[in-house]
Amino acid sequence: MARTNPRERGRTLRRERVRKRVRGTNAHPRLCVYRSGKHLYVQIVSDESGQTLAAASTLSTELRTVLKKTATLEAAKGVGTLIAQKCQEKGISKVVFDRNGFLYHGRIRAVAEAAREAGLQF
Repeated sequence: MARTNPRERGRTLRRERVRKRVRGTNAHPRLCVYRSGKHLYVQIVSDESGQTLAAASTLSTELRTVLKKTATLEAAKGVGTLIAQKCQEKGISKVVFDRNGFLYHGRIRAVAEAAREAGLQF
């Protein structure tokens, strides 16, 4: 299905361009971020084995009770720290950041900075 919305088409092109260079290995998995209008989803993916190693979102039970609104910078920071904690539990310290075609500002940037502050290395 061809994308007709210019914003979606632009994000698809950016995602494909970035994905050519960004590959997640077992040693350095890929931290993939998806941003919708209301929520934010983050996954740690190993492209070699094709598995999702960890996941967090604004719908996670750890965050859902704490957050009043899910489409804010504070919610994004919470998701970033939560994914970093899950990675540390699984022994993952280095990841490759995949912004998934979204521009690196706002909630995407907040997730990355919070994950770095919580101990993940990009």
